[in-house]
Amino acid sequence: MLQIQASHEAAPLIDDNRRARLVFCLVAATVMAAALLALAASLLQDPDSWWHIKVGQDLLASRTFPTADTYSYTSAGHPWIAKEWLGQVLLALAYKTAGWNGVALLTIAVVALAVFLMSWHLSAWLKPTLAVGLTLVLALLVDPVYIARPHIFTLPIIVVWTAYLFGVARSELAPPLWLLPLLCLWANLHATFTFGFVIAAFAGLDLLMRIRLSNPRLLASWIAFGLLCPLVSLLNPYGVKAILATFTVAYGNEAVPYILEWRPFNASEHGFQEVALLAVLFGLLVSRLQIGWAKALFLVFTLHVYLTHIRFMYLFFLLVPIVLATEVAEQYPALSLAKWMADKRDGLERFFAKWFYQICGVVGVLVVGAIAVLTSAYQAEPSQKTSARDALTFAESHHLSGNVLNSYNFGGSLIFHGIKTFIDGRTDQLFLNGFTKTDTEMGRSGGKPILQEQLKKYAIDWALLTADDSRIPFFDELGWKRAYSDKYAVIYVPGA
Repeated sequence: MLQIQASHEAAPLIDDNRRARLVFCLVAATVMAAALLALAASLLQDPDSWWHIKVGQDLLASRTFPTADTYSYTSAGHPWIAKEWLGQVLLALAYKTAGWNGVALLTIAVVALAVFLMSWHLSAWLKPTLAVGLTLVLALLVDPVYIARPHIFTLPIIVVWTAYLFGVARSELAPPLWLLPLLCLWANLHATFTFGFVIAAFAGLDLLMRIRLSNPRLLASWIAFGLLCPLVSLLNPYGVKAILATFTVAYGNEAVPYILEWRPFNASEHGFQEVALLAVLFGLLVSRLQIGWAKALFLVFTLHVYLTHIRFMYLFFLLVPIVLATEVAEQYPALSLAKWMADKRDGLERFFAKWFYQICGVVGVLVVGAIAVLTSAYQAEPSQKTSARDALTFAESHHLSGNVLNSYNFGGSLIFHGIKTFIDGRTDQLFLNGFTKTDTEMGRSGGKPILQEQLKKYAIDWALLTADDSRIPFFDELGWKRAYSDKYAVIYVPGA
């Protein structure tokens, strides 16, 4: 009788603990959303956002999936697939609904969701206060990836995918089949879905480390899940081509070294991240945290991918803490959720639990109010560093037409405005066979003959260059006329 009474008394406490956790995680998501709302325009400064939206618009209009390039004249007709078609459609729908404000709001909402999920999964093992604080620091570290492009939609997915797979491996259970539709969604949103295969493999290794060969049936279920992953990923408009496209970039795409986001980690440019990396390594060495060889390999893998290509910094900073949270909680109980649940609730936590629904309502009102303010009183838009808005207005008013030689950063805006490009951000599939290398060499010392050759080869009728484009002096020397210039862009036309 006493045991039954004790269990009934414990139930409200469990509910209170869960509610307090939820509020902590909602606070983390709200803080992140508020910070991004204050800097909404910064989410729109990537030149590729323009062409992603345009591709999404064209997909909605034509209801067909492209298989060849129609957006440039230098690679026209070459094989090209919109492998991130669903992410592009979502961006196009957001733009159609509320312009660039809609795109910014959608991006903010997805990042806030990822922060909520991150803090929720970390707080399943660590104290909620620690989980929330750690999540916000990690979210700040990966700030460079918060841009309005299709990869942003994968952040919540990769958090859930990693947390559940390593969670069931630790519990020595079969992987849940509901994760497969999530992988299918991922495969249609962005090409990084192949990381899902790798994460599943590392989780399987973690299980193997725990049970060895003692449970063949369980191991068979994991092998079957691993085989189903690539099969489920084929459920996209391009089938196996979408998978092959990711490996083409990862293993030898010649244009990759010339694109900033694909370059290796540079400590002089990412000092904050360097400090974080050194702090993580110092902490692991000093704490002597025991994580097992499978998770150690996962840490090394994510670190390798990050140091090789800075665009993948989020794999290390977001996923490694999720994977190691269980060991931290077990080996340092003072930091664990169990310790927090056993402690007497403080005033703030009791307040969160008691007024849970009211707090959720207030948060909802604040979010709706912030959205209303952003959409009515503030107009977020890309900088002219990528839009060349005034320069393109000049080009249209002066009826400039024909083949344009453009700076890389203006390629997306040109596509958006229906002007075929010389080069743009689709270098993972196009502008190969030395093209991107030649484009880079045109602006280097001694590049004038190369530029002159390209002008003739592609019958260039005008040029749209960023104000700091290193080819500008060569155009002057070749007798081209500067028809327009501002602090963002320069337009050249052939001299008389």
